[in-house]
Amino acid sequence: MQKTTKQYDAIIATCRDLFINKMKDYGSAWRILRLPSLTDQIFIKAQRIRQLQENDTRKVDEDEFPEFIGIINYSIMALIQLEKGVVEQPDLDVKEATELYDKHIGLTQQLMQNKNHDYGEAWRDMRVNSLTDLILQKLLRVKQIEDNKGKTLVSEGIDANYQDMINYAVFALILMKENS
Repeated sequence: MQKTTKQYDAIIATCRDLFINKMKDYGSAWRILRLPSLTDQIFIKAQRIRQLQENDTRKVDEDEFPEFIGIINYSIMALIQLEKGVVEQPDLDVKEATELYDKHIGLTQQLMQNKNHDYGEAWRDMRVNSLTDLILQKLLRVKQIEDNKGKTLVSEGIDANYQDMINYAVFALILMKENS
């Protein structure tokens, strides 16, 4: 588990650095995005990953790595939007956005550690393709919950699904690094 925590932290450091640099370039323009728009952005990334995994030839020389990073960062943005609500104009500076990023990734990592304890790091025996499919499944669940105006009868909420997507994406990146 200590190895996983170290690997998780390294992946998140890369994602966080990109988030901060994009905040410096663009500000918090993403704060105007409604939750379904963020969900669709994540869906596009996950679909692209699946296409990259299934296609033998690629017209653009890119791999899945930056797309998984995008899933992580867009999911954090969605968690921030769930907490703070959508705004009409960008309202977060780099410092406040980074603090919110750290808060939500901390909660998400704690969830991963708790589940990892209970599941015995079963994800280590999974394929990256399977993690991609699980992310897509979570996205379809989120879309259904959004269509239901956020109401669920017996299921976990949208936030837990975003957290799971983050953790699956981190696991995929760890496995990709280990297998490269």
